Amino acid sequence: MLGINGPEFLLLLIIGLLVIGPSRLPEYTQKLANIVKEVRRMASGAREQIKEEVGIDIDEVDWKKYDPRQYDPRRIIKEALLEDDSKPVSSGAPAAVSTAATAAAEYRQARVVERLPEGEAAPFDSEAT
Repeated sequence: MLGINGPEFLLLLIIGLLVIGPSRLPEYTQKLANIVKEVRRMASGAREQIKEEVGIDIDEVDWKKYDPRQYDPRRIIKEALLEDDSKPVSSGAPAAVSTAATAAAEYRQARVVERLPEGEAAPFDSEAT
């Protein structure tokens, strides 16, 4: 609780009792009790309001589903790399993928790269940024 251990808490409690004094102690303990009751009432009211507006009970929510630690990028990449590539994504996927891969390979082979002759400067485009 706020980085305070047991002995430190007792020391703060004793100092607080000395500062407040025995005459005002019952008044301050009553104020503290009222604050705790008010906070509990507000928390239960918020719980009921969420239940009314959203329609779910907070106790029934699966909080593991919302845990951000399950989205570790290292784990996701590792699973993607170790995934079996031979399994089809859908029933028609292997044929489409293999056709696309074949077409891409043929395009790479058929592509001709034109080079400038030795010593010729590249054309200048005045509209390029």
